[in-house]
Amino acid sequence: MENIRLDAYKLISLDKIHSTQDWAHDLIANKTASDKTVIVATSQTAGRGRYRRKWVSHTGNLYASFIYRVVERNPRLSYAIGVAVAETLIEFGLNPKIKWPNDVLIDGKKISGILIEYSQNFVIIGIGINIKTCPTVPEYKTTKMNDYTNATVTDVLNVLIKKIDKLRNADFDVVRERWTDLAIGIRGKIKYHGQEMEIIGINKNGALILRHGADYMLTYGDEISM
Repeated sequence: MENIRLDAYKLISLDKIHSTQDWAHDLIANKTASDKTVIVATSQTAGRGRYRRKWVSHTGNLYASFIYRVVERNPRLSYAIGVAVAETLIEFGLNPKIKWPNDVLIDGKKISGILIEYSQNFVIIGIGINIKTCPTVPEYKTTKMNDYTNATVTDVLNVLIKKIDKLRNADFDVVRERWTDLAIGIRGKIKYHGQEMEIIGINKNGALILRHGADYMLTYGDEISM
């Protein structure tokens, strides 16, 4: 894999490993983690998403975990990262949509997933983007960037780092407006704990606003079905 030269970041470029996310956790546990570290792997043998679901990780795609020092957990961060991934794909001429809470789609097919975890005084942002290959998954359709354009892991990572830098500390009103523009399912029906509800939007604190009849409720990342 080619070297990335972005002075503010420390890049750890690896070949086939267990998981970039687990590697990041190990750095933090061993007291060797630093702010603005990016761990990139050519492939993973045990990549994972939310609820420890398996993320199939073949060679040719982007598998990266970003480490940032934080003071506290931030429920608004996931929206900034979703927009950053979507904006990265837009730079390559694609037309992405964001599906709550952490999927990015092209033509209704999943192209990227995001996993945000906290450890001590750090946040770890795991991002997978299908570039050259996409797995066959029974639960949903998948796609890859090279079905639409020619892109390399290095090119995508360079753009992604810049987008994350710009958006993770941006005014949340700006992020929320852009996320709403890119989101699918706003004013649509979803299943929440087996009950049909309508997605209204997100509030200033990053909570998803749901409505059931005349009742409104907030959720910060519970499982919903769209």
